[in-house]
Amino acid sequence: MKEEPIKTTSNFHSKNKHKSGYDFDVLCKALPKLTAFVFEDPHHTKTIDFADPKAVKALNTALMFAYYDIKYWEFPNSNLCPPIPGRVDYIHHLSDLLETSNIKKNRSVLDIGTGASGVYPLLGVSEYHWNFVGTDIDNNSLHFAQENIDKNGLDKSITLRYQKDGTKILTGVLNEADRFCASMCNPPFYKSEQEALEATTKKLKGLNKETDTFIRNFAGTQHELWYQGGEKAFIHNYLYESSLHKKQCFWFTSLVSKKDLVKGMLDSLKKLGATEIKTIHLGHGNKISRVVAWTFLSKQEQEEWV
Repeated sequence: MKEEPIKTTSNFHSKNKHKSGYDFDVLCKALPKLTAFVFEDPHHTKTIDFADPKAVKALNTALMFAYYDIKYWEFPNSNLCPPIPGRVDYIHHLSDLLETSNIKKNRSVLDIGTGASGVYPLLGVSEYHWNFVGTDIDNNSLHFAQENIDKNGLDKSITLRYQKDGTKILTGVLNEADRFCASMCNPPFYKSEQEALEATTKKLKGLNKETDTFIRNFAGTQHELWYQGGEKAFIHNYLYESSLHKKQCFWFTSLVSKKDLVKGMLDSLKKLGATEIKTIHLGHGNKISRVVAWTFLSKQEQEEWV
């Protein structure tokens, strides 16, 4: 089993269109209603109030419209609004992984927990013309994701599947004929609703905001934020299920928010028979996150794949 050294980055990926910040003139032109949320800070720099969920949603919608050829992007305010710069960074690093592995054909990607916004498939199609299968345990989220797909004319590139069993991740949504060059996933972070609310409260206090005013809009839905046993339980379930579908995906990948979880993942993957593991650090300003990628394919199987 080969384990690659950790790759570190101090900032966004070099291909990330937002690595130099936001051009609010361009964004307000793409989405005029964003203008109402833009103001100048004490340094005369245009910005928004990042503690205002309506402003954040308008900003990210404008980014989709201005840079990713998206014409329609809607989802309930009760769902989390994905930050586009961070989400597209995952896409770019995944592309690097596929290039390193010399995967030229079958650029089909599995998005686990695609959510109401369908953000990863929309970005992946826009940036790299990949095909996607997105899964989710929430039918309502899939309804909104499908609207985003249909209204952008991407139904031939993106298909959605409903995961009926909330305790399963891959089992039950994969067909025997499925072959993906990669899977991607942004796991739920918390063990319970209470833990999620406490984290949101702490975040809002750090922004000097009244928590009772903002907490409902920042809360997100249950399946987005918490899972019995938390991120650790979700990830280890994912690792185990990936070992049951070893040849259906070249690279299994996942965002991992907690650094302390990585060692346990590596130990588990070695026991499960992974042949290669890569850990990629993503640097987003002061925030560091990471993607762990693993494969069960032998060198010969990898060569046959590409």
